[in-house]
Amino acid sequence: MDGSEGSLLTLAWVGIVGFAVFMYVLMDGFDLGIGILYPFVPREEDRDTMMNSVAPVWDFNETWLVLGGAGLFAAFPIAYAVVLPAMYLPLLVMLVALIFRGVAFEFRFKAMAQRHWWNRSFFVGSLLATFAQGVVLGSFLQGIPVEGRDFAGTMLHWLTPFSLFCGVALVFGYALLGATWLIWRTVGRLQDWCFRASRRLMGFVLAAVAVVSLWTPFLLPEIAQRWFSMPNLILLSPVPLVTAGLAVALWRALDNGRERAPFFLAMALFGLSYLGLAISLWPTLIPPSVTVWQAASPPETQVFLLVGMAFLIPSILAYTAYSYWVFRGKVTGSFGYH
Repeated sequence: MDGSEGSLLTLAWVGIVGFAVFMYVLMDGFDLGIGILYPFVPREEDRDTMMNSVAPVWDFNETWLVLGGAGLFAAFPIAYAVVLPAMYLPLLVMLVALIFRGVAFEFRFKAMAQRHWWNRSFFVGSLLATFAQGVVLGSFLQGIPVEGRDFAGTMLHWLTPFSLFCGVALVFGYALLGATWLIWRTVGRLQDWCFRASRRLMGFVLAAVAVVSLWTPFLLPEIAQRWFSMPNLILLSPVPLVTAGLAVALWRALDNGRERAPFFLAMALFGLSYLGLAISLWPTLIPPSVTVWQAASPPETQVFLLVGMAFLIPSILAYTAYSYWVFRGKVTGSFGYH
């Protein structure tokens, strides 16, 4: 196999892993966001409706996390070997919180006298999982020290003001996704509450995006060079301009009482933020020094695994699409769909 074919395989795996991570952020983001909003709604029956709005689909959403992690391990083993020890603690918190949250999700439906404990557990699990994901993202963006093929930092390398800020920012971002999802899927009092919450959350999210966008170039000189050198400054200017346009469109959609548009516009904002991160880092897989080509597994391994992915990804897309298609109405009661 020549070098060009190996490069194409590596690009294919970059696309697969990137797509899986992006799908997880979108699909499980609103799910976690509902958990973050959970204690702030005024009535218990509203919490029932919120839980019911994701009950048919929430299990499928986390499949993308498994796919992304497995793809990273198989196609980029060096990245897996470096990132995992660099972020053991936040990743452990994320996984434990997701498990704890899943238990709370199931037990809440069965508990009566102790339901308030499972309500708190669902909120805490959602909050910690989201915050940990943001910390992982922030610590990844600020760079990971590598010597040879090994992590060269300390156990608390991830603990910085930037990574903690990213954790808080992602909490607000997922909460916005959750609120706009509920605008689409609910009616009446809860929907009105979500319209108000979305407007407040949008301000925090846009401020956080601006801070992260301005802070990131100061972390690594390569990122500043990518965005602020000519002609890149002109060529990449549509990204922030389109982001600003989407923000205006989202605000107008909320003001006009539109039900579906806010959710998809919020997803588009996440998509552009993800694109901006990709532009900032490419072709680096482990900032600031390890590229996708250096981290890739042998071409023979990539081909073997790609055959499996050719069947697995369409299957996941099919049953995910089916679950969302079947559940396409509004939740109008505690345990029923309209």
